[in-house]
Amino acid sequence: MKKKANLTWNVNLPNTITLIRIAMIPLIMLFLLLPIPGKYLISAILFVAAAATDGLDGHIARSRNLVTTLGKFLDPLADKLLILATLICLLPLEKAGAVAIILILTRELMVTGLRAIAADKGVVIAASYFGKFKTVSQIIAITYILLAGQFAGLPAWVGTLLLWIAVVITILSGADYFYKAKDLFGDSFEGEEEEDPAEIIYDGGLEEEAEIMDAEERAYDEDRNN
Repeated sequence: MKKKANLTWNVNLPNTITLIRIAMIPLIMLFLLLPIPGKYLISAILFVAAAATDGLDGHIARSRNLVTTLGKFLDPLADKLLILATLICLLPLEKAGAVAIILILTRELMVTGLRAIAADKGVVIAASYFGKFKTVSQIIAITYILLAGQFAGLPAWVGTLLLWIAVVITILSGADYFYKAKDLFGDSFEGEEEEDPAEIIYDGGLEEEAEIMDAEERAYDEDRNN
């Protein structure tokens, strides 16, 4: 008889850090949208602080063997929410262009859908450095735009340039992801019975503990870098 997967909401230290990052997003949005002095500087500080926790939670989770299903769900979600929520708030303030935001949002939705297809087929798509470059370029662009909104000495066109550089890297990372997943749309998967990844990780006794940990780490890194 198969054991059921342990999907309890285990709020440990890494997950707590991730939840703090998510909780900071409404604060950033609030300060950006309120007509108060220094709102761009306050938002920039909060944004950088929230972005700084990205990587910290993952490092703690892996180094202390605290990787959980909840963490694998929340961490990439928090990153996307932080970036997209801030960019959308910058749109009515005329600090970011609609086309750039739509391209980034479209990429995220397409990759999320592709990951769902891959998970359904039990396939893990290898992460690439494009994912890390994408996130870093977006953080740099948004931080500069926020600071330029506060300090008149910073030229706005530099922020526009940085944002479009981030858009290009974002699109390239998405293209790389789809290229690696091209076999998912081929006939080779038709009629094949895929093994449930949950069984590999949670169906005790089928795999050695080392293999289980390796599968968890690969899945966790894949979620973070894409």
